[in-house]
Amino acid sequence: MTINKIPLRSEIDDTYKWCLNDIISSLETFENIYNSCLENLKEIALFKDHLTKNASDLLRCLQLKDTLLMDLETLYVYSNMTLHEDTTNNHSQVLSERASNLQSIITQGLSFIEPELIELTSEKISALTKEEPSLKTYEHYLNNLLRKKEHILSKELEALLSKATDFSTSIQTIFSMFNEADIKFPEIIGEEGNPVELTKGRFISFMESKDRRVRKDAFEALLSTYNNHRNTLAAIYTSSVKKHVFYKNARRFSSSLEASLYENNISTEVYTQLISTVNDYLPTMHRYVDLRKRVLKLEDIHFYDLYTPMIKDVRTTISYSDAKNTVKDALMPLGQDYIDLLDIAFDNRWIDVYENKGKRSGAYSWGTYNSHPYVLLNFDDSIKNMFTLAHEMGHALHSYLSNKNQAYVNSHYSIFLAEVASTVNEALLMQYLLAKTEDPSTKLYLLNYYMEQFRGTVFRQTMFAEFEKITHEIVENGDPLTSEKLCEIYYDLNIKYYGPQLNTDRLIEIEWARIPHFYYNFYVFQYATGYSAAIALSKKILTEGASAVNAYLEFLKSGGSDYSLEILKKAGVDMTSSIPITSALDEFEKIVSEMECYEKNSQI
Repeated sequence: MTINKIPLRSEIDDTYKWCLNDIISSLETFENIYNSCLENLKEIALFKDHLTKNASDLLRCLQLKDTLLMDLETLYVYSNMTLHEDTTNNHSQVLSERASNLQSIITQGLSFIEPELIELTSEKISALTKEEPSLKTYEHYLNNLLRKKEHILSKELEALLSKATDFSTSIQTIFSMFNEADIKFPEIIGEEGNPVELTKGRFISFMESKDRRVRKDAFEALLSTYNNHRNTLAAIYTSSVKKHVFYKNARRFSSSLEASLYENNISTEVYTQLISTVNDYLPTMHRYVDLRKRVLKLEDIHFYDLYTPMIKDVRTTISYSDAKNTVKDALMPLGQDYIDLLDIAFDNRWIDVYENKGKRSGAYSWGTYNSHPYVLLNFDDSIKNMFTLAHEMGHALHSYLSNKNQAYVNSHYSIFLAEVASTVNEALLMQYLLAKTEDPSTKLYLLNYYMEQFRGTVFRQTMFAEFEKITHEIVENGDPLTSEKLCEIYYDLNIKYYGPQLNTDRLIEIEWARIPHFYYNFYVFQYATGYSAAIALSKKILTEGASAVNAYLEFLKSGGSDYSLEILKKAGVDMTSSIPITSALDEFEKIVSEMECYEKNSQI
């Protein structure tokens, strides 16, 4: 595994960099939008205390609020995406901080709106809509507010809570700056015997190495570095949990979990049902770990043995150009209109492709209502990164279609829906590759990769979800959450999920400290539910044809125009039932059994 020195951003061809000028073209434009926000905030303040007296005032205020939030989104997204190009850039840090401060100011300035709106009744909303038909755009928003009425506080208390926004969001910022800009990892000796810099972006590549010594060294080097800061990281994470508990108490919820899910009208049973259902299938995960141990011919299997492919001597590299073409071919079942959008994204610098010094690790899709979405990658010519490309383009085109077909107030799909479109793309890519592959070794490699998707997306993310649930309950019960306690919880969960065959290296106990999604407030469970829904939808698309495709495209266009569970039901998947989860896990068990047959017949 030859890995060259990480280039500076200036050394990367512009073709492979996103073009943020499509959001903001100059610093002057940034300043104009910033000043416009402050002016609009002054006008909005004029509606205070008489917002609902007549339909025209209500409409004007809501439209002005949307304009203000769209402009804030433009500044916030642009400044942070600029920062993510190089997190050490001081100018970008300043822009990001200014946008964050403006967000706090705007949150405070808008804080009177919802307390006044909840004084409305369903009958009053209907009457106002008849008086001013344009208010129909806001009907779902207003009715959803009435649903949340018991958890919205008085104007004075809402204003007070809004003032806490600045320092409450700083917890995630502190972790991000530590994790992206400040933390440094040692060099390790690569496969060829040369010192190689370890980064978060390269970590999985090292963990996939055929050389067990490289895998072990990377695992120990990365986690030992986090372990050196365990008390600081525990304090940051505990502060984040305490923040969630504070808001849960302030808004009169019974738990932080309920408070988080309530926004999208999702019951806690959906969350706990996921954990209990996945727990029922842990014996299948243990079979997979045992199979991996036997196929790799290991006397004992460690955590750093879970990522390396079981199938050897298979070409697992793919260029970015070939990855784009393969993804396009795989997504053809979604129709030509979808493929045309994909081409636009590929050809017009929506994507930031390669790693550079200081660039944010990982991958994401982000953008604004008034521009197209963007995708950040750290592409390393691997099959895994081809799946990441398909995944993030699923997010991007979901956002694009939502924005094009919904008013701003209804355009933002919920976090619960966020991982569905991305994973449908991955599922379609996997089925495409399995169908076209004739070489037995390559097919075995893909089946192994498919199992890894289940392990990483369903089992691992559910383990994360269980970790979040436990840690929040500890703080809610008034008990301390120390670094030792966090490590104990995380270690025990690894033993439970991976089973007795895995030699669970003690160092794995600190891995919680490097997971940024733990700062997203019960986010990770939606990877598992989204994956399960996506498996169901992808099967429909491939077997039912046009009717399923049309229903799916309507799903992509729906944004947040209805409650998440209802939008999914219209597409043909009911996540209040355990059936999508058990169906997906049955698929995993089927793949494990197939691989066991290959092993039994000495074909692996």
